[in-house]
Amino acid sequence: MRDLKVTLVQTELIWEDVESNLSILTRKIDSIQEDTQLIILPEMFSTAFSTNVEKLAEDMNGPAVRWLLDMSRRTGADIAGSVMLKENGSYLNRLIWARPDGTFLTYDKRHLFRMGREHDYYSAGSRHLTVDLSGWKIRPFICYDLRFPCWIRNIENAYDIAVFVANWPGKRSFHWNTLLTARAIENQCYVIGVNRVGVDGKGLAHSGDSCIMDYFGETVFQHSYSECIHTAALSYEKLRDYRNKFPAWMDSDPVMIKTGSGIEG
Repeated sequence: MRDLKVTLVQTELIWEDVESNLSILTRKIDSIQEDTQLIILPEMFSTAFSTNVEKLAEDMNGPAVRWLLDMSRRTGADIAGSVMLKENGSYLNRLIWARPDGTFLTYDKRHLFRMGREHDYYSAGSRHLTVDLSGWKIRPFICYDLRFPCWIRNIENAYDIAVFVANWPGKRSFHWNTLLTARAIENQCYVIGVNRVGVDGKGLAHSGDSCIMDYFGETVFQHSYSECIHTAALSYEKLRDYRNKFPAWMDSDPVMIKTGSGIEG
């Protein structure tokens, strides 16, 4: 299987300003020179991490969702990032995975950040999403999900890459870096974390620390404190060889995850 080229977009976000954020991100994506198959944006890339749901939440025909689909068609790459959604009377922190053919996939954030009262405004998701991209299996997660290894558990190599999009504050950057490394090692997969930089509307500073970790837990790329766009090629052959030589996954304990829709193994 051929290498997968992925592009991380670490950016400042303008507080609760959808139009400005989409305009800025359009210019950033248009500036990408390398060929890429996947572009990853931070959590709530159109608003920053806000609970102002009555004013800002959009439906699946809203501006941020339409923009994602338009940019995916325009670039010929899959593009993923989360937005503030309203659906059937509930609010969701939803990752949209847009594809160049005009289709999309979704993942709703499972773990809601109670210290920021996210659970008071949003409803939690209950299902994983696994995306097939050029034969690679990719599973996206959102920010606070990173702290819950049972939810992320890679059972029988169900995925090759775990993607975390985030608005993770700089004062807990040590946790971010440590947990991303741990998730890569324990799941024997590539891990990609895409975080924002800058200060949000609540005065929280974000250091970025967007990164790519390989299946061994080693850092392939990391950038902190300033905006950046980075494209990297991931080797499936090296991932496969490592899993074959060190098949720790074969001795893992069975995991039963209780979700809102029942029991998922």
